[in-house]
Amino acid sequence: MGPLVGRRGVGQGAGLNRRRERGERMFRSYLRLLLFTLGLLLGVQVPGFIDDYAKRVDAHRLEAAQNIQGFQQTAGQFFNGSLEELVRHYRSNSDPVFQRDGENLDRLMRRARMLDAEWQAMQGPWYARAWHMLRAPNHELLMETYASYSYQVLLKPEVIAWGLGCALLVAWIAELIVYSLASLFGFGEDRRTRERHWS
Repeated sequence: MGPLVGRRGVGQGAGLNRRRERGERMFRSYLRLLLFTLGLLLGVQVPGFIDDYAKRVDAHRLEAAQNIQGFQQTAGQFFNGSLEELVRHYRSNSDPVFQRDGENLDRLMRRARMLDAEWQAMQGPWYARAWHMLRAPNHELLMETYASYSYQVLLKPEVIAWGLGCALLVAWIAELIVYSLASLFGFGEDRRTRERHWS
């Protein structure tokens, strides 16, 4: 009677362990799905944000060109179209008002050149625009775009590719972190242990 009860107790314990392992596997599967979905939702925002940034750059570029249009006409009339000559003329004048105008015009010209260069950088293919946004965007325009950005999902092949790429990246990073932690704390010492933690 004693050995039978003992075997029954062992069997019940093994059943509880199997149910617990199934529950853990299910939890890990849901967690992977959640991380994949999170990566997907983040990824589909990238093209929309880049597009909003490009539109903001273009709007500021047109505004900057309009701001110096009057000065451009004056330069065309008196200095063969050279805004630099007009700035030098203003700065060489003894009147502080003209000198201040020269400083303001120089600032407007530098901003117009910066915005034109930024606009040119955003005219390339999608991967060139993404690399520019990652490497060297204009911080002021980036913050403006972020402050006014509203989440959106554009149904384009580019958006789908971004979403899937980010989803896979997030899932892969999460798996890598879990695997590293498991290795660090002694899990995964043999094949059965690895299967238990990763299945």
